[in-house]
Amino acid sequence: MMCLFLGLASLFPQDREPQPSPEYALSGRVRDADGPVPLANVFISETASGTATDFDGRFRLEGLPQGEYTLVVSAVGYGTHRRKVEVGNGPGDPLEILLHPGTEQLDETVVTGTLKAVRRFESPVPVEVYSPAFIRKNPTANVFEALQAVNGVRPQINCNVCNTGDIHINGLEGPYTLVLIDGMPIVSGLGTVYGLSGIPNALIEQIEIVKGPASSLYGSEAVGGLINIITKNTLSAPEFFTDGFATGWGEYNLDAGGKFRLGEKARVLTGINYFNYDVPVDHNGDNFTDVTLQDRISVFQKWNFLRDASRELTLAGRFFYEDRWGGEMQWTPEFRGTDSIYGESIYTRRWEFLGRYQLPVPEKLLLAVSYNDHRQDSYYGDLPYFADQRIGFGQLTWDKPAGRHDLLVGAAIRYNYYDDNTPATGSASGNAPDRVWIPSLFVQDEIRLMDRHTLLAGLRYDQDPRHGGIWTPRGAIKFQLAEHELLRVNFGTGFRVVNLFTEDHAALTGARDVVIEEDLLPERSWNLNLNYLRKIYTPEGHFLGLDASVFYTDFSNQILPDYDTDPNQIIYRNLDGRSVSRGISANVNFAFAGGLRLDAGTTLQDVRVFSDIANSRPVLTERYSATWSVSFPIRPLGLTVDYTGNLYGPMRLPLAGELDPRPEYSPAWSIQNIQFTYKGLNHIEIYAGIKNLLDWTPGRNAPFLIARAGDPFDKEVVYNASGDPVPSPGNPYGLTFDPAYVYGPNQGIRGFAGLRYRLD
Repeated sequence: MMCLFLGLASLFPQDREPQPSPEYALSGRVRDADGPVPLANVFISETASGTATDFDGRFRLEGLPQGEYTLVVSAVGYGTHRRKVEVGNGPGDPLEILLHPGTEQLDETVVTGTLKAVRRFESPVPVEVYSPAFIRKNPTANVFEALQAVNGVRPQINCNVCNTGDIHINGLEGPYTLVLIDGMPIVSGLGTVYGLSGIPNALIEQIEIVKGPASSLYGSEAVGGLINIITKNTLSAPEFFTDGFATGWGEYNLDAGGKFRLGEKARVLTGINYFNYDVPVDHNGDNFTDVTLQDRISVFQKWNFLRDASRELTLAGRFFYEDRWGGEMQWTPEFRGTDSIYGESIYTRRWEFLGRYQLPVPEKLLLAVSYNDHRQDSYYGDLPYFADQRIGFGQLTWDKPAGRHDLLVGAAIRYNYYDDNTPATGSASGNAPDRVWIPSLFVQDEIRLMDRHTLLAGLRYDQDPRHGGIWTPRGAIKFQLAEHELLRVNFGTGFRVVNLFTEDHAALTGARDVVIEEDLLPERSWNLNLNYLRKIYTPEGHFLGLDASVFYTDFSNQILPDYDTDPNQIIYRNLDGRSVSRGISANVNFAFAGGLRLDAGTTLQDVRVFSDIANSRPVLTERYSATWSVSFPIRPLGLTVDYTGNLYGPMRLPLAGELDPRPEYSPAWSIQNIQFTYKGLNHIEIYAGIKNLLDWTPGRNAPFLIARAGDPFDKEVVYNASGDPVPSPGNPYGLTFDPAYVYGPNQGIRGFAGLRYRLD
């Protein structure tokens, strides 16, 4: 009977207290090549469990059920480390985790400031660095648009019809910004307008920005600052990658590529970018496309060769082709170059090549070369513009450490060829293409003082056959006030030999004639920059970074376009006086142990022209600007939220006449975006969001954007005896066709969605 009772009891078990599942701990040590990494953020991606390493780099996570997890380790200045870990199986020995320097924080390696690879905190020249992760917070189809998120840097659209533009740094026009790829000046002149499109974002390792003159190292054009786009090395690039997205406006962008080995010594990285937008849109009702239609392809390839003693040999090339047009909604290619339906049609073909070769000698001698060939076939209405530009560049540098001195000596030569069908290359005897050889010598000495401070001195000499010898000195002092605090003082000079295409292009996109009143002399500038950098780490694993600068740039012989004297002309002359760009800029970075990151920056600037005629501010120069981004990971969902935005203050705009009813100044305006990224799948990220959340467009603050959009060939304009337009019944403001009244993008609110795949 007792056995029967026990058997029945086993079939109907009594309620009992549930037994807790066993819990385990995971411990380890985080280090880099030099030792332990304190205050690193350590968490399990499948749960909310997380902690920070102590000052010996050790961590311990407790209360974990048995199973397999993904351990994620991140720290300011390092790349994120991910690995699969087993909990509850085996002896559970402490983990050893090695972190590698990252490219998004404050300790990354930079090369642009001094032509040498140094950690950013150690560089005597302030260099701002932005990684692909920064670009991905608000996906764009090209580098030009991506730079809108950088404090003090503004992509400026120069034409309402063709949407070409340039990059402004600290309020200075695009011609003062030098754009480099891997340190080589292959984007300049024509390429600055079009060449910033088509560089696959997935191939970018980092973007380095120097604000202020850098002519002592890079020569002409590096007057206001420079942007160096550094592409990935084939050793660190993914095996295969693709990133494609589409927007609600019908824009499609695709980046794809990968790497492969060619024998034992060569590794090849290939990337392709394709962008297409072919949906004419006219939301503001002026019968003109709000955004230029584009069909663009770019193919990039980079070769890295393994050599003895780790000497460098790199070759790279890019082919770029674009067909873009904007104009009246009924325009088709059959109207190209005619005066019946207005359109601006631009065919661009561009080749680029660069190479770096370290000579097989005991001393560190590096030969760098670049070449680009840019051809353009375009019509602005019935005005043809055909141009051919070739730029060759060669440079040999000798890097020689000697005690407390770190010497850099170099020789360079640059060849410029430019030809077009405009007055830019005209002469009394006919067409005269511009052919110039400019040899240069430069020297730089970086001196370590008392093991904490650094003094840098440099001097460059350029021999321009048109203007003679040009000297450009520079100096910098870095005071390291504490372990994570420093002050930099930089003094530099710059020069710019006028690039006629750059000055002439504003006229081609409108209806103004170019008038060059005199032989234009090189512009000269000097700059003073004070930079303060502070990093703060808390015991809780939080981080605060402050980067603030005060800048002052003084120009002489500046070449300014005069839009005001005659509304039908753009007059170029050397300024009889001086102009000044001055201001203060600050960036603040917060990184919390839980993963929340806040980045914000603001620039207050005063750009003025002082002459015998008047003191004024140049057109398209804002008084203040701000940028921000907020990134927050929701780890249990595998989701990251990015909120980004910018704000620009009022700027003076180019009016087309005294009776022009459009506002002389723009309002303050802001573009804001939000993105959601899902990272819960192996090798795949899915993202979606909304651009321009406020649905802001410039047309809402003016009666019209394009002057005389209904009569783009000025067939109904009445002129007086002096050739000036006068009011008439069909033209009450006495204007001519002019699309130059533009200061911001014409696209309103729109959604986007995309997918990234990466195989390492």
